[in-house]
Amino acid sequence: MIIDVHGHYTTAPKALEDWRNRQIAGIKDPAVMPKVAELKISDDELRETIATNQLKKMQERGIDLTVFSPRASFMAHHIGDYGVSSTWAAICNELCYRVSKLFPDNFIGAAMLPQSPGVDPRTSVAELEKCIKEYGFVGINLNPDPSGGHWTSPPLSDRHWYPIYEKMVELEIPAMIHVSTSCNPCFHTTGAHYLNADTTAFMQCLTSDLFKDFPTLKFLIPHGGGAVPYHWGRFRGLAQALKKPLLKDHLLNNIFFDTCVYHQPGIDLLTKVIPVANVLFASEMIGAVQGIDPETGFYFDDTRRYIEASTILSPAEKQQVYETNARRVFPRLDRALKAKGR
Repeated sequence: MIIDVHGHYTTAPKALEDWRNRQIAGIKDPAVMPKVAELKISDDELRETIATNQLKKMQERGIDLTVFSPRASFMAHHIGDYGVSSTWAAICNELCYRVSKLFPDNFIGAAMLPQSPGVDPRTSVAELEKCIKEYGFVGINLNPDPSGGHWTSPPLSDRHWYPIYEKMVELEIPAMIHVSTSCNPCFHTTGAHYLNADTTAFMQCLTSDLFKDFPTLKFLIPHGGGAVPYHWGRFRGLAQALKKPLLKDHLLNNIFFDTCVYHQPGIDLLTKVIPVANVLFASEMIGAVQGIDPETGFYFDDTRRYIEASTILSPAEKQQVYETNARRVFPRLDRALKAKGR
């Protein structure tokens, strides 16, 4: 199988965005705050948005299954309070669940959490449990910066986050460490804030002993790990200066990277520097970079082409990237597939 571990519902019907805009307006004027029941999206609408977009590209590119979560830039945890975030997260997660039921062979869910700046993360546990236990989701997206680019939360190594980690370990799920929209004009959302956050999350783990407390905790750092593979020598040197173990022992039993890197040299660097066991196939298709690369004539986010063209990976290693590693990092995904004889 070819499993894409990083997909978002970026093509949701416009009614979702319209409802969200009304919700945001309702923060200032409660009289216009919409009710959840006012959002009406039919199964046919969901089918159309998926069949003509993500599913079509999956079929064209030979991708069998996508781990599917709400649109990352729409999480916008910095908007409103916990009540606003919890309502919005529940709506977005339910839509992804409905997609997974309409296309059960092609999509399986990962949950967005109802995070809010300054709010105890344990308030996210109920939505997390619902999505895993009732919806059959196999992972979560954890935003290390609910403030939207101002970084007001403690680092991921802080006990502040432990209620989430405890539930992750209990339920055997990984977290993709994924920020949302930047409201700080210094940081472009997808070109800077996302990649900054990937690098920052890795460094927060490097400087801590988090995985001594949670030896089975698993983080997936997207977008190829931001600057991490490119500066691997810097991180190795910093770990050494901080008297930490070798990175392979300190972090690589718990931290993994995806292949949302949109050119061949980037994928080649990633797979040359990072052990194959720590790289999971992903494309984030119809995401941040949707255009066609004029140098190749193919979509930037057609990441399977880069794996196929790799002269670094053997056929067996390519299959690790495509499937084996995903089944190991997402044990609930593996069990769900095996239950279907896949």
